Amino acid sequence: MQDTTRFQLGDADQECRYPVNVDGKNVGLIYRWHGAWYAVPAGQSDEFRVGAGSTGSEAAARYLTEEFDAGRITPQKNTETGTAAPRELVGPVPLLHPRMPATPRNTKAAHAAMAGLTEHLWTPLHGYPGADNPWALKCGLCGWQGPRYWSHLRGRNGNPPSTFRHPECLDAEKVRARITAYQK
Repeated sequence: MQDTTRFQLGDADQECRYPVNVDGKNVGLIYRWHGAWYAVPAGQSDEFRVGAGSTGSEAAARYLTEEFDAGRITPQKNTETGTAAPRELVGPVPLLHPRMPATPRNTKAAHAAMAGLTEHLWTPLHGYPGADNPWALKCGLCGWQGPRYWSHLRGRNGNPPSTFRHPECLDAEKVRARITAYQK
């Protein structure tokens, strides 16, 4: 059995999908969705659920490595997934992420999340993915773009969310001064 820990994870893209490289070759990508980790072999669209929780990312990358070693994955050209500029928003985003079923519960949660983002000066770059999935957002205070989780942004027990937005954003005092929701 070959050493399956020789993979390297690249930088995450806007939707927190990590490219997996083995011997400098791209063999696919991994991502987390609702607590489970999925692997998508390079050149394919089929996704495989391969892990859960904190060990899932390693299990997903190890799965791709083993499939590559067995000759079932043809490496693809390495893309600059993590270093490419984030996609710019063109028109309104859909209410729900394509992976989210359009149920009454999801629709209600998406409307509440979108209203909360607007109130706290965030712009979504794609539809609502659920509270515990990465959501590509743009900070309305400094222009930063990256993944955030709605469960971390929505506040608790009727309190507003933390004034910490992301690294290198404005300090708490300036956040409170610029967002009227904190002045209520």
